[in-house]
Amino acid sequence: MPRIVGRRRGLLILSLLGLVSLLGLGALAPASLYAPLAGAFGLALVSGLGGVLAYRRSEALSGRFEALSGEVEVMSQRLQRIEAVTRLIAEQQMRAHLRTEEAAPVVSAPVQPDETTAALVVGVEEVTAEIGLLSGIVRELAAVVAAQDGEITVLKATPPPPPTPAPVPVAVAVVAPPQAEPTVEAQPPRAAAPQARAWTPRVLDADPAATAAREAAHERAVLAAFDASGLEIHLQPLVSLPQRKVVSYEAVARLRIAGTDDVASSTLLTPDAFLTVLERHGRTTDLDRRMLQRAATVARHLAGRGSQTSVAYGLSPLSLFEPGFLRSLSRLVSDEPDLAGRLVVALPQTSWRNLDAEQSGLLAGLRGLVGVILDRPVDLNLDPSTLADHGVSQVKVPADMLLRPSAHEAMTDIVVEDLVPALNRAGIQLVVTRVERETDVPDLLDLNVPLAQGTVFAPARAVRAEVLATPAPELRPPAPPASASDDPEPPPQRRPFRDFLRRAG
Repeated sequence: MPRIVGRRRGLLILSLLGLVSLLGLGALAPASLYAPLAGAFGLALVSGLGGVLAYRRSEALSGRFEALSGEVEVMSQRLQRIEAVTRLIAEQQMRAHLRTEEAAPVVSAPVQPDETTAALVVGVEEVTAEIGLLSGIVRELAAVVAAQDGEITVLKATPPPPPTPAPVPVAVAVVAPPQAEPTVEAQPPRAAAPQARAWTPRVLDADPAATAAREAAHERAVLAAFDASGLEIHLQPLVSLPQRKVVSYEAVARLRIAGTDDVASSTLLTPDAFLTVLERHGRTTDLDRRMLQRAATVARHLAGRGSQTSVAYGLSPLSLFEPGFLRSLSRLVSDEPDLAGRLVVALPQTSWRNLDAEQSGLLAGLRGLVGVILDRPVDLNLDPSTLADHGVSQVKVPADMLLRPSAHEAMTDIVVEDLVPALNRAGIQLVVTRVERETDVPDLLDLNVPLAQGTVFAPARAVRAEVLATPAPELRPPAPPASASDDPEPPPQRRPFRDFLRRAG
């Protein structure tokens, strides 16, 4: 009985109040004939009590609703995490099951079962890893082919014919003003002039064959410059705020190409102008290898001068799927202990979200040797704890995304004001890039941004040739000692005739 009454307590109270109010109204109705003020006061009191009770009831219901919504949100987050963990556990169990099935027949081998089993298990793991790499490469190739098909479709699509009646009203508008004598009427042609200019850019209707020929010539020029000595490395500093002291450098690629029909001679191209061409021809990994070697040379030069600054370079997403790329990077730094921590690689946000088990293991093996950072984000949905587990030390965000986000970029789980504290709690620094206006600096200071990069502080400058020149004594092996048979013959000497007779005797 108490449970039933407790559940329906609100209804019982409201019904009792309604009954009391009806009785009160019944009692006050006759009294209102003799004392109208007392009756009105009683009605106002009853209505006020009813309003207070309704307000308290609505407040209690709103509090319960907020508590329930918070619990539902927490439960949804927990379910998402449980689902992710369950998926990972299922994948690990499936891989372990496949490995046991592959290794089971090997155990019954009569000769040296332990060594044979270990060798087969290692072989199965290598085959599985290569299958994963090949699947990733196939996905990337499919994306590239789809992009090329889209571009070809756009090129083949014939543009719609321009509307022919459009020039007619323009001509009429131009002819109409001479009919009016006053000079004030001469302003309509000026207003109609922009309409005439709007139809003038007929260059867009150029021959697709000529456009394709220009693009092909541009690609040939880019590839020729890349295969030759046209690749250059430029450095742009990262500064601390508000002191604006140089903390580290970022190595950016520039390509100097020869002149074409549309490009002047000795033009310096940014990655936006030549990176798509290299991706189309599968040369991005070669670009990353060459740039990392030059970045290591610059880091070695800075270390020789006693500087503690590091050099970062942004890798292409396709390089992660290249077999042996990360291992070669580890060997590059492990051979020179002085470069430990001075060379930093940056991966885009999409690569961090799509890392497989092998790539995560190789990146974990680079800890202490090569630093890793996140750049080229697509949104601000960041998980600082997961990034810290991967060893990420910095997160680079463009200034426009942080200060002037678009509608898609503004839909984030972290408020912009809480982004820096959330990253700091995980031991990660926020770097705001592409700061091109001085008016953005006070806004960055208000957000407590520790590091920034952009043309406001310093543009990217080319590295001097003598810095990139490899010192001969360091890389050339020592010359082997000359043997006795290789000694040059001494020059002939004049000897007296008595000495000759003495030797003959």
